[in-house]
Order: sequence, then structure tokens, then C-alpha cells
Amino acid sequence: MGEAQFELHWIDYLIVAAYFAGVLALGLYHSKVRGDDADDYFLAGRNLGWFVIGFSLFASNMSGSSFVGLMGGAYANGIAIYNYEWTAAIVLIAFAIFILPSYLRARIATTPEFLEKRYDVRSRKAYSLFTILAVMLIDVAGALYAGGLVIANTFSFLNIWTATATLALIAGLYTVLGGLAAVVVTDTVQSILLILGGLLIFVLGLNEIGGWDQIWVGVDEGKQHLILPTTNDFTPWHGLWGVTLLSFYLWTMNQFVAQRTLAAKDLRNGQIGALFAGFLKLPNIFIMIIPGIIALKLYPNLETPDLAFPKLAFELMPIGIRGIIMAALIAAIMSSVDSAATALSSLVVKDFIQPAKPDYSDRKLVLIGQIATGGFLAFAAVYAPFIGNFGSLFGYFQSSLSYIVPTIVATYMVGLTVKWANGNGAFWTIVLGLVVGIPIFILKEVSGVWESVGLPPVHYTVMGTIFFFAGIAVNLGISAATRRPNKEGVDELVWSADETREVFGQIGSPWYFSPLLWSLSLGVATVGFVVWLW
Repeated sequence: MGEAQFELHWIDYLIVAAYFAGVLALGLYHSKVRGDDADDYFLAGRNLGWFVIGFSLFASNMSGSSFVGLMGGAYANGIAIYNYEWTAAIVLIAFAIFILPSYLRARIATTPEFLEKRYDVRSRKAYSLFTILAVMLIDVAGALYAGGLVIANTFSFLNIWTATATLALIAGLYTVLGGLAAVVVTDTVQSILLILGGLLIFVLGLNEIGGWDQIWVGVDEGKQHLILPTTNDFTPWHGLWGVTLLSFYLWTMNQFVAQRTLAAKDLRNGQIGALFAGFLKLPNIFIMIIPGIIALKLYPNLETPDLAFPKLAFELMPIGIRGIIMAALIAAIMSSVDSAATALSSLVVKDFIQPAKPDYSDRKLVLIGQIATGGFLAFAAVYAPFIGNFGSLFGYFQSSLSYIVPTIVATYMVGLTVKWANGNGAFWTIVLGLVVGIPIFILKEVSGVWESVGLPPVHYTVMGTIFFFAGIAVNLGISAATRRPNKEGVDELVWSADETREVFGQIGSPWYFSPLLWSLSLGVATVGFVVWLW
């Protein structure tokens, strides 16, 4: 991994260095303009507008498994990987209309805090602890591995260990000092840069293969379609609900992403920001996925699919453009790292420290959050190189989540729709997902013991669906068996028919800033993409 396979010109090095300096300066500036108030640090003063919310959601989400993971996934499996993108757009519509209003009414600082307000403190602590582990081991470490993989193959003086450590250090500098305000501002800049970088690869790659008409020539038929048969081992059509469950977790329940909407200045800005992120997801077919197909045509014998992006970037791009593409990659990785680190520090402080030490000053809480951020980044930088043992980066993300998050999604869905569901049902549903899901994941996806003893080969997306419905059954069953009066304030947190009529019965003013119209437009656009790629 230490040997350089790709080369940069000194001009490219200057561009990358200028980018680093610019992002650090921007992040550090916002660290100085904020105060020591805890809400300022963890939630940007709850004053974010829709534009930065949308771009920051997009950047933090797509970066962890974007250039490296999505292009590699398309290289290995075809455009079916786009199912993870268009389902996210549908989920964001549901989030904006049905879920975010409950979150903002509850005035929560973390998504686990919603579980305490809706259920009890046990559910909050259990889910917060799970989220800390998942974000650190999956989101932060995965992003650092993706960046380290490419950087270690570019700079001869760095190996995978030193590359991940460097990325963690740079992202940590402005994240530790600036909190969420610094993160969302730098994310906005970085998301624009990575969109431009992906489009450059698409245009130059298309030109290299002879134009749009040549994309599918010679490509295996199974890689040309979005909807695949049940026998497909990547994303069979009956596993699409399992894919959607992962999107629900990521966009609506994972502090790593949802934190931006919790910091919205008001409900409408949060809703439009989430829907704007959905619109930004749809063009990823051109920015991330078709370039993976182009790489397959140009370089059919790569050592690993995850090298599709760097191969395209360094083989096709002229001097100067390579530096921009490298900066785009760094933007993607740092967006994911800074977002996840901020989420982790807010979980530690808001879910554990502040409830236990309510007399702590805001200054002390911020300091604890900064120390936690540094510690998590250091641990993730050490762990990240080991992800290479799991094979595909995209497979590492998706398969690991499919076994442990569906019961979390079930807990939230029941809590948002069933008033009599209680803390007993919620807590034991979360426990079920951890004590059953993790061992099955290890037996089936890691060790191979599952099939060696004759158990049926159930795809991980289908397994996620099974866990989801099992979680609903457990939650409702235990809640019914331990029925008690509804917790005070639950009525405000559960979606009601009156709220549905209010949302769908009026456009609002101004009409062009209506969440309903944005939702309808995003829905139509998503259906159009799916039909086109079917």
C-alpha cells in the first residue's frame, strides 16, 4: 500500500495545499466567531438555513462511501447500486413531512434524546451508545480508510496508516475548535467542489470511451439494470425495502446526518433543506455511478474495485485537474469525518455528561466535547486500515448496517405512529437488534459459519427486512403486555391525522418555498430516474 501507483505534478500539489489551507482557514474563522454556548457549538445556535442544511446533508452523507465506495460498487456490480441513492430521496420526503416536525417540536439536540422524550431514558442511553460505536467504527473509520487508500497510493512517503492519521488530524483541527457551525460551512464549500470533481470525471471519461452511445457496449447485461432478479447476489428487487430501511436510519435517525436538520432556524428551513439534499442525490448517477461503469470499460482488471476512482482520476485527468480531483476526494472524506466527529461529541455530551452533571458550565461541556472529538478521531484513525480485510468498502458499510439498524428504525417508526407503545417495548427492541443482529452478522457475513452449517443463503437486505418486522412485533407485543397510561407529552410527538391534513391541505406562503410542492417535485423527479434506469 505504501508504493505510489499514481503521480501528481507540482502544480497539483499546490492546488491540494491551497485547498487544505483554505478549508482550515474557513473552519478556524468560524471557530473564532462562535461563543462558548453549548448550543452554538453542537447545534450552530439552531440557526441554519435550508441552503447550508441541504449541502451539508449531501456532503456528509455521500462522502463516506462516495467517490471510492460508489464508483467501486458500480465497477463491480453495475448501476443497481443507484438503488441506495433514489431510495434516499424518497426517505427524505417522508422525513421532511412526517418525522422532522416531531423532532423540532421536541427541541432535541440528539436523535437518541427523542427516544427519552417519547419512551424513557433506557432507550436513549442504549441507542446513543450504539450510535457512538456505529458512527466511530463505520462512518468515521470508513471515511478515513477510503481517503487513506487513495492518498497512500498517491504519495510515496505515506502508507495507509500515516495517510489516515493525516486526514484525521486536519479534519480534527477545525472540527474540534469550531463545532457544527464550522462543519456546515466547510461542508457547503466541499460539496460544491466534489460535485464539480465528479462531473469532470464523467465528462472526460465519456469522451475517452467515445460518447454516451458507447457506455453499455460490451458491459455485462446484469450490470445495465436498476431492478434485478431475486437470484442476484448484490441487490435483488425483493431486498429494496431493506435498502430503504438503511436510508431511513441514515437520514432520519443517525445523529451523524440528522444533526443538521435539528439545527434548523425553523421547521420550514429544515424541511426544505432535507428535500434540497434529496434533489442533490439524484444526479449521483452521473457523478458517481456511471463513472464506475466507464472505469470498468477502460480498466477491466483492477486489483480491487475501490481503485476505480483513483485510476480514472490519474489516468484521464490533465495536470492541474488532477489536483482539483484530489482536492475533491479530500473534500469528500473530510466532510464525512468532520460530520461524524461532531455527532459523536454531541452524543457524549448531550446524552451522557449533561444529564449526569447538570451543573456543568457550557464552557466545560464544550471542552469535554472537544476532548471526545479528538479521542474518537484518534481511535478511528488506528482502526481504519483494518477495514481493508473486509473486501469492498461499500459492502462493509451496507452489510454491517443491515443486521443492526432495522430494529432501531422499527423503534422510531412505532414511537412516531403508535401512542400506546411504551419504554419497555422500545428498550427490548433495541437490545434484540444488538444481541441477535451482531452475532448473526458475524456468523453469516464475516465467518461464513451460517451457510457452512446448512442455513439458507438469505441476502443481507432481506435479512434487514426480517429484523425490521421482528422489531415491530417485539415492540408492540411487549408494550401491549405492559400497557400503562401514555407518557405525558406523547401526543405532541406522534404524527396525527390533523397534522396530515394541515400539511397536505395548504401550499403555504410563499408558494415556491412550500415543503409540499418541493416534496411532490422530488417525488416526480425520482420516479423519472427510476423509470429511465429500470
